[in-house]
Amino acid sequence: MNKINSFSFQGISGAYSEQAGKKLFPDATSSPCLTFEEMFEQVRIEKVDAAMVPIENSLAGRVADTQRLIPNSKLKITQEFFLEVNHNLLGVKGSKISDIKRIHSHEQGIAQCRKNIIKLNKAMIVGADTAGSAKMISELNNIEDAAIASDLAAKIYNLDVIEPNFQDSKNNVTRFLVMKKNLETFDLSSTNIITTLVFTVRSIPAALYKCLGGFASNGINITKLESYVHPQGFDVAQFYADFEGHPDNPSVKLALEEMKFFCKHLEILGVYEKSKFRKK
Repeated sequence: MNKINSFSFQGISGAYSEQAGKKLFPDATSSPCLTFEEMFEQVRIEKVDAAMVPIENSLAGRVADTQRLIPNSKLKITQEFFLEVNHNLLGVKGSKISDIKRIHSHEQGIAQCRKNIIKLNKAMIVGADTAGSAKMISELNNIEDAAIASDLAAKIYNLDVIEPNFQDSKNNVTRFLVMKKNLETFDLSSTNIITTLVFTVRSIPAALYKCLGGFASNGINITKLESYVHPQGFDVAQFYADFEGHPDNPSVKLALEEMKFFCKHLEILGVYEKSKFRKK
């Protein structure tokens, strides 16, 4: 696998995506982006080597924006990374939990701490990202406002950690995808390969069932399958799937060939090694 010297992420300094990138690529430089679209564009124009893309969380589910944008990003998934997220409730210096009236964060941060926020009877205010909310709290300098963000954001924006591990569950993990311009090369006989694809089915009865039948008959394990509305309209469903195996493996090739009979569109988005985190 080619070395990653730089990566882009959505958000500002201190975002969980930056934290994930720094854990995976300690020596790489990070490039903050206002939007996911800008994050992908930086890779396409070769300003950075890769993008760190949050795709799903164990508490809050999929990150809808990225799953919608990935198929049209013109990038390929080359790696996955699982970050164990520890949310922190951050406030200005000297503030206490009794002072706080409003808690700000990205919608995922709010969702992952929702029960605790309700229990404390605080107002929930959704912001563009976690680190951006932390920066705003620092600038407001008001003891009545707090943010849910990383301990990295607390250090960057000089905030107090009022309550660590603020998430509703200890098992709070976000899965990230590393996306580059081109696929990496892997041994097609490896048992540790994940392939990701998107497809749309033909408008015929049991099309999805028939699409996936080849995976069952060829012993291919599908680890993730989700549907979402296609940009063409509500009557067109697009499916996102992860399965075990290399697309050039004989059994996988047979499954994909059978699948194509019932698909209007099929595209391989990524081929990458299964993270060791999955075995925990």
